[in-house]
Amino acid sequence: MLLTVLRSPFTILGVKPHYQSAVRLLLLVFLLTLLQPAPVLVTPGPRQMVFTEHPLVAVHTRLTDEVEPWKIQRSLELVREMGASSIVEFFPWAYYQAEDGHIAWEHPDLVVEHAYAQGLTIMARIGWTPDWARPQGTPIAYLDDAAYEDFARFAAAFAQRYQGKVDYLIVGNEPNLSREWGYRPTTPDDYVNLLRVVYPVVKAANPDIIVLGGALAPTLEPVGSVNGLNELDYLRGMYEGGAAATFDGLAVHTYGFNFPPAAEPDPAVLNFRRLELLRDIMIEYGDTTTDMFITEMGWNDHPRWTMAVRPGTRIQYTLDAFRYAETHWPYVKTAALWMFRLPAPDKSHMDYFTLVTPEFVLKPLYDEIKIYTGNQAPPTNQDS
Repeated sequence: MLLTVLRSPFTILGVKPHYQSAVRLLLLVFLLTLLQPAPVLVTPGPRQMVFTEHPLVAVHTRLTDEVEPWKIQRSLELVREMGASSIVEFFPWAYYQAEDGHIAWEHPDLVVEHAYAQGLTIMARIGWTPDWARPQGTPIAYLDDAAYEDFARFAAAFAQRYQGKVDYLIVGNEPNLSREWGYRPTTPDDYVNLLRVVYPVVKAANPDIIVLGGALAPTLEPVGSVNGLNELDYLRGMYEGGAAATFDGLAVHTYGFNFPPAAEPDPAVLNFRRLELLRDIMIEYGDTTTDMFITEMGWNDHPRWTMAVRPGTRIQYTLDAFRYAETHWPYVKTAALWMFRLPAPDKSHMDYFTLVTPEFVLKPLYDEIKIYTGNQAPPTNQDS
């Protein structure tokens, strides 16, 4: 019927028969375009407030590669509704800045605006090096002293742009691992030199931002290992190199693996309370007032990973870890679970660290944390 309606105007307008089919197709496409619904407008909306009985609870959101605005908004809504007061989010320098200095702020703006609208405290991790700022053929994590000033300028621009919305800036990630340092020898002095360049520039751009150093990976790698260096020796090296004056707080990663959260710390064992060994080193070097921030922690319930636990055990250990940190670690201000959600399945054991699936299916741990923070009443047993 639509084609019949379109046929008569061609005769009136004198369109030649052999052109009528093409013109008819163009008109049909135009009309169908007009019939399409308008795209959904995703706006941050008025600022919300996080309700929680345990403000220590936080999550690593991993929105770095999430491109759909509604999914970013929904993820952060769920974080707030769960009762997590803070998020850790990765903002890769390599994604945003071109060689001519132009910075594409669109995606960071999207994440920051939605997180701020949800009332969340934002801890921004900055890392990864653009290809123009590193030697040809090196991996994206490769950052040497030739690019420290460029990195610092980007970090300062970030801190200045989001002043009042981003409260914390984490410099790099797990610098004590070779793979996170561009597969080259990793030394505490290299990282301290990076902090020396970054810290004053960032603080000049935004005096209110809290600069976190470290984000050290838990590992047992000995001195001389090609894979990296255990975080205990690495932190000692940082203090020996004068790092205390180059950060406002220490970011740490502490995983439970197969151990319950109350398991005793031991230099030869990777467990949740290994953080206490790091604190001892801080005190050893006279740093008794600097706060610590757990930016990655948690347990995994993959059915076949050797370092995983059962799903029910994962829930119990996670809640017990929050309780332990609140009771015993007054110097720890944030405990961020790795990780909230991935944009797409990783198809590895990493999928079993998440609280929400890519399709926004809530896992049991999400619901239990929501109960723990006071945002959901526990289920009651009723007689049938």
